[in-house]
Amino acid sequence: MNGTKTKAAVLVELHKHLEIEELEVPVLGVGQVLVEVRKTALCGRQIAEISGAKGPDKYLPHLLGHEGGGIVIDAGPGVKKVTPGQPVVLHWRKGAGIEAAPPRYRRQNGGFVGAGPVATFTEFAVVSENRITPITDEIDHEIAALLGCSVTTGLGLINNEAKLKIGQSIAVLGVGGVGLNVIQGAALVSAHPIIAIDIKAEKLNRALEYGADYVLDNRKLPIETDIYAMTGGRGVDVFVETTGRPDLINLAYHLTAPGGKTIMVGQPGHGQHLGLTNQSENFTGKTLIDSEGGQTNPDIDIPRYIELYRNRKLKLDSLITHEFNLEGINKAIAKVIDGEAGKVIISL
Repeated sequence: MNGTKTKAAVLVELHKHLEIEELEVPVLGVGQVLVEVRKTALCGRQIAEISGAKGPDKYLPHLLGHEGGGIVIDAGPGVKKVTPGQPVVLHWRKGAGIEAAPPRYRRQNGGFVGAGPVATFTEFAVVSENRITPITDEIDHEIAALLGCSVTTGLGLINNEAKLKIGQSIAVLGVGGVGLNVIQGAALVSAHPIIAIDIKAEKLNRALEYGADYVLDNRKLPIETDIYAMTGGRGVDVFVETTGRPDLINLAYHLTAPGGKTIMVGQPGHGQHLGLTNQSENFTGKTLIDSEGGQTNPDIDIPRYIELYRNRKLKLDSLITHEFNLEGINKAIAKVIDGEAGKVIISL
């Protein structure tokens, strides 16, 4: 498909709005797949990239986005996983297949825009075979987009990283897209109590719908007192922190029970330092880990989660609170930053 054009949102400069450009799609190389992206979702990772929270970016200009749903248009040499016409989930976690060379899209001015193994803020995306998973055409593309990161991270965290057991307690600080799926996963394994913590009333109300037993407003309540009261003075077996703020990670660690786990979904930004203040908690066997996307295996886990969704055991539709077109992507990003939104979908 030589000469195919695509409209895309490009990160040209840190701390600036994404720029909408028309790019030329490169010829497919070994292990590359051309996907028509129908829907993509916004994630905190993109906000961190745009804001420079991950430090200097030597790859500018480049495309963003790592969770989407679309249709395979063409496949390059060596691709065996998919064929043209198949609907797919685009995801950042590696699955089966080839890890292809990163694509370069030609700009109208003759320069190039780079991309990683997967990018979804574009109408047509060249992605590595190992960053897509085929699904059936009965799954809506916006649901497929959710399966690319927030759902798989949240549920995978429960199964693979927290290894949460029936009756164990869990607290989740920050109940956006990933946080709600952590809560939903905790409810699926019958954890108790499940405690949701946020500063937005709408998010806390949604957390109750997804299985939280208690909600705490981190601005209004002394959550230490409440969490100890809810857990018999022990703290929680698993504390999931999604914001990445060092002071809140420190708080989460101290509210984790002896022998428990503190899991960082959000992680401190470039140049920030994480210090754990000593509160006489030495030799209690606590573990502090950073989440690896729930250690998800997309080829195995995505089909399982789709079956749960089909059988109404997994809530996904109500995760989505806003939808924008590609031209409105900067407004969508602002909506995520203000903290009011659930999952925000970009329709391409």
